[in-house]
Amino acid sequence: MHPRTKRQKEVLDYITSFIDRNGHEPSYQQIARHLGVSSRAGIQRHVAALEDQGLLARRRDNGGFGIDLPLKKIVSDLVCGIELIELNKDDGEHTVGTRSVITLSRDLIGWLSPDEVFAFRCVDDSLTDRHICEDDIVILEKRPYARRGSVVLVKASDGQFRLGLYYQHGPETEIRPEHAEGERIASPNARYLQWRATLTSDGAQGPILTSVTAAYLPRNL
Repeated sequence: MHPRTKRQKEVLDYITSFIDRNGHEPSYQQIARHLGVSSRAGIQRHVAALEDQGLLARRRDNGGFGIDLPLKKIVSDLVCGIELIELNKDDGEHTVGTRSVITLSRDLIGWLSPDEVFAFRCVDDSLTDRHICEDDIVILEKRPYARRGSVVLVKASDGQFRLGLYYQHGPETEIRPEHAEGERIASPNARYLQWRATLTSDGAQGPILTSVTAAYLPRNL
């Protein structure tokens, strides 16, 4: 809602800017002096009209009147700050360049809290089919798992970060660009073969394990 008259808007704008600069509300006399009027009663009428419109609220403080701006609290509830990660791309190394905070509408993160998401500035056009282009800011959820085909940000073994599509192939993980000409990233092959043997004994002699046979794919070792 906006003030109904020009004078009411001038009063509200001055109160808002005064609180931002000084941390407390102005007196009726200060408002009147700023607007070049001599009548404090006229300022009181404008403040009362603004209160009726829900644009501010008066309270009694130590025998006097104070002013609150509920609109400022409403605005603070509608936006939030989340971490923004930007990479060094001028030198070809996609390593973290800066970490800052970006302010955005809470509608963009739904039911998630600001601590559960982060923002990332895309460094190329490998995901244009997903409408993600270079210099776009992508909002990602922090989670210990990913769904097949979802957009993820990963840190490769060379220390560089990549934004791509997540795919799992058995024990291997692949981060794939949308376009075929993009660079694919595969997880390292497994470095060990895990197995388990269950040994039993008839009581006369302890069991002895002499050999193990297991089926595996050489590319996984």
